[in-house]
Order: sequence, then C-alpha cells, then structure tokens
Amino acid sequence: MGEGEGEVGEGGNEGIKVGLAMEDLIPKGKAKKTLWLRGVDMIGYSVNSLRLTNLKFNDVKSTRSSQVVRFKINQSDTLNILAGCKARGIKLCGALGAAGLIAAQSSKSRIDKQRKYAIVTLTDCRSHLDPPLSHHHSGFYHSAIMNTYTIKGGEKLWDLAKKVYNEYESYKKSNKHFTDMADINYLMCKAIENPTLTSSSSLRTSILSVFEDTVIENKSKSKVKKGFFEFEEYIGCASAHGVGPCLAIFDTIRDDGVLDCVCVYPSPLHSRDQMQHFVDHIKSILLDASNYA
Repeated sequence: MGEGEGEVGEGGNEGIKVGLAMEDLIPKGKAKKTLWLRGVDMIGYSVNSLRLTNLKFNDVKSTRSSQVVRFKINQSDTLNILAGCKARGIKLCGALGAAGLIAAQSSKSRIDKQRKYAIVTLTDCRSHLDPPLSHHHSGFYHSAIMNTYTIKGGEKLWDLAKKVYNEYESYKKSNKHFTDMADINYLMCKAIENPTLTSSSSLRTSILSVFEDTVIENKSKSKVKKGFFEFEEYIGCASAHGVGPCLAIFDTIRDDGVLDCVCVYPSPLHSRDQMQHFVDHIKSILLDASNYA
C-alpha cells in the first residue's frame, strides 16, 4: 500500500487510496437527532436487549472461534422462493428472517409462549452516501437496522416474512440506518470494552442477522485466482464474538441458480449440533414454503 494518494508503493504497485469512513459521508441532515431523543433511544436499545429471547449458550468457558454451517437449496425451490418474495413485494431477507424466527420459537420447550426476538438487517449504504460510492468501492459501508418481533407460535412463513420485511423497510425509509448509527456503534464499543458487564462476556444482539440484498454470483468470477492457486468455490463471511447475533446468514445465488447460505455462529457458545439443528429447521421451513409460494 502506498504512503499517500496516487503514490507508488514498493514493487511498482499503485498505492491504495483509503476512503473516508461512512459516518463522514452521510448526507447532510440524514443522521440528525436531538440529544434527548438520542438518549431515549440508547436507553431503549439497552433495556430492550434484556427482554430479547436468544438461543441458549452451550459452553461459556472454552476459547471461542467462528464456525460455519452451510445449506443449499436447489434451483427449482430457489426459483419458487424468489417468486414468492416477488409476488409479495419483499426481498429474500424477509423470508430468511421469518424462517429464523419460526425455527427459534420451535426450538423452545413451549412453542405457544409469546416471546420477543430481534433481527439485525445490514444494508449497503454506498449509493445513498454523499458523494455516492460504487458497489465495488472497497471498505465496509453497511449499516444495521434492528427490528424486534413478538412471536406467539404457529405463524405462517409468508405472512411473517411480509411483516418482517415491511417493518424493516419502514425503519429504513425513516433513515433509521443513519440516525441510529452512532448510538449502536457506541453501545457495541462499550460492550466490547466491558465484556464482564454482559452475560457470559458475550452480548447477543439478536437471534439472527441478514443482509438486505442477496449476493448474485457473477459467472465470470466463479473461479478466483490467487497466485498459483485457483479456487473452484469460496465463501465470504465475518463474525464478532464479544458482540453479535446468535447466527449470521450470508446468502448468495450461485451461477446455477442455487441459493447458498453460509451461516456463521460463535463456538462453543453454541454447539455445532445445536446450530446444525437450527439451520436445518430454517431450510426445511423455506422448502415447505416454496411449495405454496
């Protein structure tokens, strides 16, 4: 990496320009919030997190690492699910979120007991910044919107999917992804700095995190070359152990039309058997819904 903009680093490679942080590119007025409202929202996030239902921890003492559970849905069923989303004017993230809520409720001993869950949806802000950035601009320019849902048990996937997506969309239209960015970042940093203040030194912010937009694989990039190596297949994901969801879903529509979901979880806070069962249930709910999309 070069030492400055436009400079050439060692080996003749052009220097990589380090862009501004997303907070510095938010359009004027989009993140505006009064001091009073900011305080109320921060207290709300803190208090509400204590009332959220998450998956039980399995091992809180051992060294933690990220683990991956993966599932794929064939082309025919994927097309049915996408058609079901399109018919209802929602995106795939709504269906994934709803399936996660139903699966989480079904994992409880009493599925008819009313519980409150949260879903964090990550949205790519590049095109909404000032100045706008291209989709290929390097860096992390996603912002989070957290919505909470009361699940009573017995919900139907498509009805719940529409509710999940519409509530998220409503928050986004009110610029919640910009106005609450500083509040959420502050609270997360404090939780990371003071892990002993959270249960088992791990704050689970939500039952699930999803991305608003599904990655569509480009055929020309289906094989990635790095030096002498050529990768036939690859996955992209990230996780945070001190603060984060029970399960993060990274969804991609592959070249062959297959829905490929990489699901990342903190281990051994959650055991592999526990998360495999959870993910398998999410998949089965989606497959069942694809039959009447």
